[in-house]
Amino acid sequence: MDSGTECTLSKFANDAKLCRAVNKLEGKDVIQRDQDRLERWACVTFMKFNKAKCKNLHLGHGNPKHKYKLGRDWIESSAEKEDFGVFVDDKFNITHYRALEAQKADCILGCIKRSVASRLREVILPLYL
Repeated sequence: MDSGTECTLSKFANDAKLCRAVNKLEGKDVIQRDQDRLERWACVTFMKFNKAKCKNLHLGHGNPKHKYKLGRDWIESSAEKEDFGVFVDDKFNITHYRALEAQKADCILGCIKRSVASRLREVILPLYL
């Protein structure tokens, strides 16, 4: 799959990420070539990319936010992407992630409160942890 790619290609289970710093127009062309190479690989191996899940996440200040294609379809840009349960946005802001984690913690505490009669710290703390 990654034979000949110039970009960093990260793979895990059914997920793949193509990454590269783009300082000049040549960097954009390298990413597009690698995406074309991946599309050809998918055709040869009778695999398909779920193009609805393919997103561009442009990171960094002053990013030109180039557009890329996968096959004949343009890949949609996104300001935020969830990866292994962690939300990453284009400014590396994790406020949204913290809010979600706090909400999960509140749900767990509510469940413990509803199902356990004791309010002693020695009882609640091990359950919560």
